[in-house]
Amino acid sequence: MKEIIIHSISYIAENLILVYAIILAGFSFFLSVIGLIEVYKYLINNRSDDRNALLSSPFTPRISLIVPMYNEGETIIDSVRSLLSLQYNNYEVVVVNDGSTDESLQKLIEYFQLVPTYLESNYELPTKKVKCLYKSRQKVFSRLVVIDKANGGKADALNTGINHAQGSLVAAMDADSIIAPEALLKMVKPFLQNKGRVIATGSIIRIANSCTVEDGSLVNIQLPKGWLARFQALEYIRVFLLSRLGWSRLNGLLIISGAFGLFDREIIIKAGGYCTKTVGEDMELTIRMRRYMHEQKLAYKVVHIPDPLCWTEAPTSLSQLSRQRNRWARGSVETLVKHRGLFFNPKYGLMGMLSYPYWLFFEYLAPFIEVVGIGYFGIKAILSQPSWLNFSLFLVIIYLFSVFLSLVALIVEEFSYHKYQNKSDVAKLILTAFVEPIVFHPIVLVNALKGSLDFLVGKKSWGEMKRKGFAKQEPESAKKVAS
Repeated sequence: MKEIIIHSISYIAENLILVYAIILAGFSFFLSVIGLIEVYKYLINNRSDDRNALLSSPFTPRISLIVPMYNEGETIIDSVRSLLSLQYNNYEVVVVNDGSTDESLQKLIEYFQLVPTYLESNYELPTKKVKCLYKSRQKVFSRLVVIDKANGGKADALNTGINHAQGSLVAAMDADSIIAPEALLKMVKPFLQNKGRVIATGSIIRIANSCTVEDGSLVNIQLPKGWLARFQALEYIRVFLLSRLGWSRLNGLLIISGAFGLFDREIIIKAGGYCTKTVGEDMELTIRMRRYMHEQKLAYKVVHIPDPLCWTEAPTSLSQLSRQRNRWARGSVETLVKHRGLFFNPKYGLMGMLSYPYWLFFEYLAPFIEVVGIGYFGIKAILSQPSWLNFSLFLVIIYLFSVFLSLVALIVEEFSYHKYQNKSDVAKLILTAFVEPIVFHPIVLVNALKGSLDFLVGKKSWGEMKRKGFAKQEPESAKKVAS
């Protein structure tokens, strides 16, 4: 009797793990196919370059580009100079100094000749105290607004910028993000072209490690030299180019990356702004904006476009990567717990019936189930010699599917934007695709598990992220302009 029960439990467990793996693989493939189709459609629809029409049109919406700043003295001047030269007719750059303890603010004041000023603002979102607002005496820097405030964290700084923003759209970004010159032109298009109301747009984020950056602008694109950054470069291509495009087409996207995103300011404020009590404020805000639209019974879209418009620095040490992935995991579970009312709730449409359950089962719980599955089959293989074949097949199938998705993403990248023009870089990425599941994935897995456990014990710290800076990574002699 005991053997029958054990055998039955074992049979059920194996089949549950198998079904889970099939669903995950099938839906990942489904999203990839949709993503591939969306890239093709996007490229076809954007063959005709209408930049000049947008640049000269008096009807383009005003955009407020908000840049939270905390101890960015090494790069802030070049970053702001670059942002002030973007290809868009109607925008402002709002730099929010979040209580920096270095010379960031003083450098801005001196370089851009800033003086205290008064600007009419709507303090609709609660924030830490604003000490002073600055504008430049020089007309050439008239787009620039600098806000000095007490330290409150990135989310609080973004809320401060939203309060003072003059645009109907707000673009949120990290101070160390590198934005393509045409970024605002391309990000604003979904707001103008869609029949329904678009409340947010996101774009492809790429890794800038080993690229040449001069005066805050990307001038030469290279594949990261270090293995750790190269793994992340491949990961970003796979996730942003296929998965998020698939979710965007279904109108089920739950996150706009904090590195760069464009939002409807009115909806942000009505939804309550960024949450200052989570380390995953970008995902949490996107979900809360979507919830607001559902609760008000308003049609809307959250759009992701396949243009690589933002480049960011990836962690290059295991300790920094671990902090980042730990924080991402904690942010995800915080958001899922906070919005647990969405779970299979038909009131919220596709978000409640598909997006939220998928994120819960196949994003958050995936590391736990993967460890349980490998552990289970491993124990069976040890205790029962004939099970080694099944265990090996299980691992091989997982490995080959992971490699397959990466290779598909690389093929799409090569036939669309082809940012890595050096053939050796492409070859290195292909090699990386075969190595990543064995070397990089376990690192991500362990830190995802640790992040979830840290959430359970109440850990709230952000985790310091030290940056090397882009300018130090490549010689200044490289002058090849990135295409």
